[in-house]
Amino acid sequence: MIVASPKPVSELQQIIVRHKKVLFVGCGTCVTVCLAGGEREVGIAGYATRMARRLAGQPIELELVTIERQCENEFIKDLAAAVERADAVVSFGCGAGVQAVAERFVGKPVYAALNTNFLGILAEQAVWTEKCLACGDCVLAEFGGICPVTRCAKHLLNGPCGGSTPERCEVSEDSPCAWQLIYQRLSAIGQLDRLEKIQPPKNWSVAWFGGARKLVRNEHRI
Repeated sequence: MIVASPKPVSELQQIIVRHKKVLFVGCGTCVTVCLAGGEREVGIAGYATRMARRLAGQPIELELVTIERQCENEFIKDLAAAVERADAVVSFGCGAGVQAVAERFVGKPVYAALNTNFLGILAEQAVWTEKCLACGDCVLAEFGGICPVTRCAKHLLNGPCGGSTPERCEVSEDSPCAWQLIYQRLSAIGQLDRLEKIQPPKNWSVAWFGGARKLVRNEHRI
């Protein structure tokens, strides 16, 4: 899932300082799961914003709405009436959601309330870890479902570096060595022979370096 974190309240206040009627929009999927932009978080941010503005002698009129997904126009269109009533919109979605809302309502300022961090999973209660760089050329099948591109600090595709240990990464001592994890996984599933294959240079042309990417599935287009 997409993992995000809330901007500090002080930064949020600066973002909307010129507006008196603002719509806060939460998102009910990824950012709800990571406790950053769901209905609960929008409510807390709304309360903090009202209090901060009141104390500053600059009261604000807030409307709070949470939709199922901000990255799909089918849900965004339901915001039309609320957006019309506001001077500006603050999106509690990921970066894609913020831009999707902005593209739909071109006549209104749309601001981001969150910092979009990475693609990851819940490791333990209130702890999320990055698992995927969305590089566009997945190699998980070769490495037992563990991504060296993301989880190896040096992005190595052909074995560990000389400074790693079975317990820790040389670069980040609070992280395990990704290649030790790969070895253990392949050993457990009886596929250590995969490590005998020399991996070719990574195909970075399908990653983010060439600018914004686009995916078209013609077989599903109408």
